[in-house]
Amino acid sequence: MSLSIGIVGLPNVGKSTLFNALTKKKADASNYPFCTIDPNVGVVNVPDERLEKIAAISKPKKIVPTVVEFTDIAGLVKGAHKGEGLGNQFLAHIRECDAICEVVREFKDDNIVHVSGKIDPESDRETINMELIFADLAVVEKRLAKAEKEAKSGDKDAIKLRDLLVKLKAGLEAGKALRELELDEEERKTVKGLGLLTIKPIIYVLNINEIIPPTPPCEGGQSPLTPLNKGGIFDWDGNVLTLNARLEEEIAGLPETEQKEYIKELGLDQSGLDKLIKASYSLLGLITFFTTGPDETRAWTVKNGAKAPRAAGVIHTDFEKGFIRAEVINWEKFIEAGGEAAAREKGLIRIEGKDYAMQDGDICNFLFAK
Repeated sequence: MSLSIGIVGLPNVGKSTLFNALTKKKADASNYPFCTIDPNVGVVNVPDERLEKIAAISKPKKIVPTVVEFTDIAGLVKGAHKGEGLGNQFLAHIRECDAICEVVREFKDDNIVHVSGKIDPESDRETINMELIFADLAVVEKRLAKAEKEAKSGDKDAIKLRDLLVKLKAGLEAGKALRELELDEEERKTVKGLGLLTIKPIIYVLNINEIIPPTPPCEGGQSPLTPLNKGGIFDWDGNVLTLNARLEEEIAGLPETEQKEYIKELGLDQSGLDKLIKASYSLLGLITFFTTGPDETRAWTVKNGAKAPRAAGVIHTDFEKGFIRAEVINWEKFIEAGGEAAAREKGLIRIEGKDYAMQDGDICNFLFAK
């Protein structure tokens, strides 16, 4: 499965600079509002050291990481929902995305104008979020007018949809993003089909002009990604990640062999981009499993909690339809054993059936009936 992230923000906050750093595609990042006049789309690899370590054992002909797609649109401005600026024209591209990355400017630079004339992250975030709320409200009101007519027939599904839309409308009119509303699983499934913006999970990138020191790892060895919205500077409705987009673009422009050394010289444990990509990947509750052999070592993406047949179907639909069983081993045990053959001899490869819930880091071999 693919994951797509839509990048939004005011003009001149560093959106296109961040996009350039992420994709190494030179989207125009000139110093003037509305310089991005077409949506830029780029696909980037999800950093995963496990993939390289597994490949070092299997020695495959090819290594295939999992990927994230980023879409960068023109900057939004106050009044975008009424047609102000260019960003509103491209919101349709963001509606197709799975999640939103909102870039908020904190850096100060007299040479780069701010569309409102002052640096105020809280105000900027509020402006963008209200524009997204207004855009959603227009969609909900239009759909509600139709649903009210359909509900007059007495059809239960039509009535249920009408009531849900009334609930959404009330929340939006109160200035709430839909992700803040309490919705049951059925309601969320219906809302997802409406292509609304504020129901999507969100990550905020606070663009600074300093260097962020590495944060101590938390339980499980992962670095915390939300240092600012846990009793810190901002209390926003999503993960907050600080990074220096200009510095990240500089790092990304170096040869790959020099990037790690430069990051180390800066006193960092990993690039801000790697943190952002990983945070974006985990934003929707995704996990990674692997397949490996002499031809290919590959990372695959499934929802956390997905059963083995569903994971098999990510590789090929026939695998899910004819699923028999899965041979599974944790990636660390695979490496400790020295490969598949040794792992089999030691009895480390488990046989799992249709009810097995996939775990992050599983290495799998699926058996299916043709």
